[in-house]
Formats: sequence, C-alpha cells, structure tokens
Amino acid sequence: MRHLTSSLIIGGFFLAAAFAMPARGDTQPQGSAVPGTLNYVEGKVSVGSQPLDSKSIGSATLKAGPSITTENGKAELLLTPGVFLRVGSNSSVKMISPGLTNTEIGVEQGEASVEVTEIHKQNDIRIDTDGVTTQLVKNGFYDFDAARNLLLVLDGEAIVEENGRQVKVKGGHEFTLNQNITKSQGFDKDTYKSGDLYRWSSLRSAYLAEANVDAAPAYIAGGGYGLGWYGGGWYWNPWFSCYTFIPGDGIFYSPFGWGFYSPFFAFDAPFFFEEHHHHHFDPDRRGGDRDGHYAPDTRGGGYHAGHGYSGPHAGSAGGRVVGGGNHGGGGSHAGAVSGGGSHAGGMSGGGFHGGGGFAGHGR
Repeated sequence: MRHLTSSLIIGGFFLAAAFAMPARGDTQPQGSAVPGTLNYVEGKVSVGSQPLDSKSIGSATLKAGPSITTENGKAELLLTPGVFLRVGSNSSVKMISPGLTNTEIGVEQGEASVEVTEIHKQNDIRIDTDGVTTQLVKNGFYDFDAARNLLLVLDGEAIVEENGRQVKVKGGHEFTLNQNITKSQGFDKDTYKSGDLYRWSSLRSAYLAEANVDAAPAYIAGGGYGLGWYGGGWYWNPWFSCYTFIPGDGIFYSPFGWGFYSPFFAFDAPFFFEEHHHHHFDPDRRGGDRDGHYAPDTRGGGYHAGHGYSGPHAGSAGGRVVGGGNHGGGGSHAGAVSGGGSHAGGMSGGGFHGGGGFAGHGR
C-alpha cells in the first residue's frame, strides 16, 4: 500500500481536474435531467406500451400521462435534485406534475420509495396514494405501499392531507390512508429494512454516492470551479451510466449515511484504492449536522470502487455533463492512494462490494 501526504493527495486532485478537457457528447444522454428522468432500470419495465432498457437511462422521461409499470423489475427516477423515486417490482407510478417547484407523483399499484437528500422550502413534493396526498417536507426516506394504503416514514417528516385535515407523520412512524385515523403510530424499522425495495434502494444510494465522489473533483480547476459547473444539480457520470447528485456547497448525507459532496468538499470524501479498499469516511467533524445539512445517525461503511478511484478518469473520452463541461480527458490519475495518517483509527466497520471499513491507522 502506498502512503502519500495529504498535500500530495490534494495536489493530485487539482492536477487531474486541471488536465480535464471538454469531452465529446457521445456518452451523454440528450437533453438535461428533469423530474421524471429515468436513472436506472432492471427487469421488465415500460412506460405505456414502450419498453425501457439500459439504453433508455438518462434519456427516457416519465411525463404526465402514461404510467411507468414494472413486471418483476425495478426503476429509479429523478425528481428534484437530490430526490430519487424508486419503483418496486410489479408496481405502477404516474407523473402528475413534473415541475421543479411543484412535483407530484401518483402511486397507482404496488410500492414506491422516495429518498430525499436535499429539499428546499420552495419545493412542493407530493405523492398521491389512493386519492390521498402526502407532502414531503424534510430530508429522509419514505415508502408508499398502495396495496396496503400505507405510508411509512423511516426518517424525515411528511404531512398527509386527508378529508380536509392534515396529519403530521414523523420518522419511525407509519400512517394508514383512508381509514379515518387521526394519528400515526410506530413500526418495526428492522422488519421493514429486510424488505426487497428498501435493500435495493440502499444499494442504489450507495452507487450514486460513489458516482458523486467519482465526479465531483472534476469541477475544480485553478482554485475555482472548473468548466461544466453550473451549480448544484444532476450531473451525468458515464462510468456509472447514470446521473448523480452534486450539491452546490457543502456535504449532504443520504438517509443511508452516504455522503454527496460538492466540488470544493470532494477532498473530504472517501478514497478508493485498487489494491486495498480502505477509506476515511468520517475524518473530521462528522457524526452530526454539518453546515445545516442532513446527517443521520448511521454512517456508511467502506466502498469498493471496482476500477479504483482515478479522480476525473484520466484518458476518458466520455462524460460531458448537463450544461456542457468536462469529466475526463487528460492523463493523470489522482487516485490509488492510501493517505495513512488521515485515516480515522480503530474502526473496522462496513463494506460495500466487500470493501473494508476504516483503515485503523490512527490520526
């Protein structure tokens, strides 16, 4: 394992970003990501009579009208930046309103979950189930089960509007819709977390956070924001074949504990190694609400980036993000480092793709 000083690590990131060049659009989906954009699909999925497959990712968009239907498959859709809708197996969801400030989805059958990593007071995100509207008001994780007319709030807070009244549902509570119930009640989180949609959502969240760490450093150059940066939003990562969320500033944590880093904070992100898959996920001032951003109780374990972390992917021709810009080019790798002294010591937790947790070198 190679050990480099922190200044050399940071210097490598800046060097990689400086070498990044505007890339051709041959790996970039046409158009920009908007609410309803398909971000992942597996199994048999269709919109109306049109089947969707891996080639539809990043270009197909669910618009008001036909529903997206899964048959022994699943789909992930983007809503507002930082908000992911995931459609479970044998389920149907329709778009009611695709606006950035007025986003409304209808769960017609089956189950769907919503991961909210960033939400603004200007956002009005609503999910309709069995004629009942639920507004999502805080970062968190929400599950809508149309078969049981049930809303589950694992983390966050939602407001259910039913029969002319409003019921506030907080994290760790469930609410049965259309049953004239006036208050929510607790539920067994561990039992729910063993379910298929939650486990799939957790895995997708981990992939997207890894794609963020992979992409964010590309937008730093010369001590400022580099080419292609247009602020917080969805950015295409051709190496992961999906859009990932890059905040405009700071770090936002998903309900699963994964960090989404803005470009200037990307140097605080976990490092990935080709030979050893250690990292320092919590090197400083973590474990709580940082800069007012969402930070849940549990932090994730180690990632395993199969190709090793290579900064803005040296030698790549692909990866222009929405709004133009760069993610690639150049020939200088910033990754494959271990950074001995910066690791948080004493812990062995976690694992993604079988990767290790903290390296345990001490600070």
